[in-house]
Amino acid sequence: MIMLRFEIICKDFSVFLCCLLCLLIGFSKRANSLNFLVPYCENVTYSPNTTNSPFRTNLNFLLSTLSSNASRTNGFYNSTALGRGNDPSNTIYGLFLCRGDFSVDVCQQCVASASRRIIQECPNQKRAIVWYDECLLRYSDQYIFSRGDALTLFAMYNVQNVTDAARFNPLLDNLMDKIQNRAANDLSGKKFAVEEANFSAFQRLYTLAQCTPDLSTVDCGSCLSNAISVLPNCCHNRVGGRVLYPSCNIRYELYRFYNNSVAPAPAPPPSPPPPPLPPVPTTSSSKGSSRTIIAIVVPVAVSILLLLVGFIFLIRRSRKRYDAIVEATDASQFSTPESLQYSLSLIQAITNNFSAENKIGEGGFGHVYKGTLQNGQEIAVKRLSRSSMQGLEEFKNEILLVANLQHRNLVRLLGFCFEGEEKLLVYEFVPNKSLDYLLFDPEKQHMLDWSRRYKIIAGIARGLLYLHEDSRLRIIHRDLKASNILLDRDMNPKIADFGMARLFGADQSAATTKTIAGTYGYMSPEYAMHGHFSTKSDVFSFGVLVLEIVTGKKNSSFYQSDGAQDLLSHCWKNWRDGTPLALLDPILGNSSARNEVIQSIHIGLLCVQEDVDERPNMASVVLMLSSRSATLPTPDRPAFFARSKTESFPREFQFDASTSNSMPASVNETTVTELYPR
Repeated sequence: MIMLRFEIICKDFSVFLCCLLCLLIGFSKRANSLNFLVPYCENVTYSPNTTNSPFRTNLNFLLSTLSSNASRTNGFYNSTALGRGNDPSNTIYGLFLCRGDFSVDVCQQCVASASRRIIQECPNQKRAIVWYDECLLRYSDQYIFSRGDALTLFAMYNVQNVTDAARFNPLLDNLMDKIQNRAANDLSGKKFAVEEANFSAFQRLYTLAQCTPDLSTVDCGSCLSNAISVLPNCCHNRVGGRVLYPSCNIRYELYRFYNNSVAPAPAPPPSPPPPPLPPVPTTSSSKGSSRTIIAIVVPVAVSILLLLVGFIFLIRRSRKRYDAIVEATDASQFSTPESLQYSLSLIQAITNNFSAENKIGEGGFGHVYKGTLQNGQEIAVKRLSRSSMQGLEEFKNEILLVANLQHRNLVRLLGFCFEGEEKLLVYEFVPNKSLDYLLFDPEKQHMLDWSRRYKIIAGIARGLLYLHEDSRLRIIHRDLKASNILLDRDMNPKIADFGMARLFGADQSAATTKTIAGTYGYMSPEYAMHGHFSTKSDVFSFGVLVLEIVTGKKNSSFYQSDGAQDLLSHCWKNWRDGTPLALLDPILGNSSARNEVIQSIHIGLLCVQEDVDERPNMASVVLMLSSRSATLPTPDRPAFFARSKTESFPREFQFDASTSNSMPASVNETTVTELYPR
């Protein structure tokens, strides 16, 4: 009966193939959806007081113009909105670039979505970019056409490592050289190229490169060369990665992530002429033959369809592993186990809808609320505010990093929630709050006697050692400070807040960034001034923290009448003068272990030395703290030691990370991330 109905609907094989093709095309269209990657909002703003300001009026006109021109076959268009009366201060330059393998319809959808998204992400910026998988859209109050932009960079990588790096890396280098040359010399008007090659018997490596078509061959090649040079730093030994510049981008994966129609296909070998077909019988046995053909074709077609669905599922699952390195990402790419995800309704219920009675803390990121799960477990919910400096990237960073870390001196992440505008992190509840809450409060300092302080110092050291060397990942925290050390019921320290952390490969120990993230007073000088960071950057922060724990004084608000302008100078003066015990917090009295105090100060000063190579690693620090007989080297002058008031390190300072951009550092315990991604 089933076979009979099918025969009636599809009277011959060709009609059946048409039906199957339509089904597959429809499925493919449904599977296609826009994939937002990351925004970039430069810190140059216009007045946010009204949406009818001249700049916003011009911007709306420009975005409308770009959207209406998204049907161009080369997927690129630029336009200028002149200021009223040709006022150059309100002139805006804009462009869009659609990926070369997408259809005009997809390009139109992406540009329309990007035109709306860029206003949402950057509501009052004069310069902004949004990247999608399918397109980018950009505007600026400065001329941006026909110019390669190498100042703004986002890099992303797949968290999975390759199985044969010795074979993979040369193959990737070879393909990248090919697509750089092909894209730069592309005469089709798209400045677009893809290449692929066999990596193993069962895997192929796929690569893609594209420039904005307004670039010259030389400028396109230079932009792509810059992007390719980033890969060893961001994506070393990873199975997938991408680098995004405003003027060009590259990507590679171990699955075909671009449209099949643009893949370079080898010429097929000549095939022999087909044998002559037997005459088609005209007798009644033709019906039996049709049934036989359909009986064979239908299972084959269903199998192909199931294989296609499975292949698309595997691609989507692989995409979910895709991880952005500190500077850029999108919520659709979370690679966290589903078991970690909490519903918003559940969190609202257990926190009494984020009531004031349940609030247990707050910071620059937002508020922290206490809740109790149905099994009686107490939790802490970190709710990121919309105005928080800790954005989606930092939110994702905490999930990806902390979810994979297990150590008694690291805060334990229980889950997360990302619904609508809400970004929530669910942690184990730590009843004694943060170290700064007790250490710098005159009424609570007595809770931290010397034995507890020494235990806290040792616990923080062990936690950092785990991050730097003992975990499966190598992680640099980049924002270690008293407020990011939580204390449990037994006063055991737990390092928290991994929003600014950076993940390194096992053989990588240092990097440079234009994103200076951290807190004034805790940042090492090479990081604050030049963007160079390493495990020794955390060692410097640890040294500052040790000196704060010993003295009970806060580095960022330090004042002393002996001429020292900062805590490090004060500690160095006493160490140099042979009076280290004068540094001990007066509330501790004479009950402290003299040798442990001097040893802690000694270690703290070793950690804050200006010469990066002279600072000990955390393995050495843990060994020093656990040994009573080890001979410690003599510390040199701290990095920020000032001989006079005129040489003091200013509370607010500027640094130049790229020879053209100066940015303020964090002041007064406020963490600031400037969006100059690297």
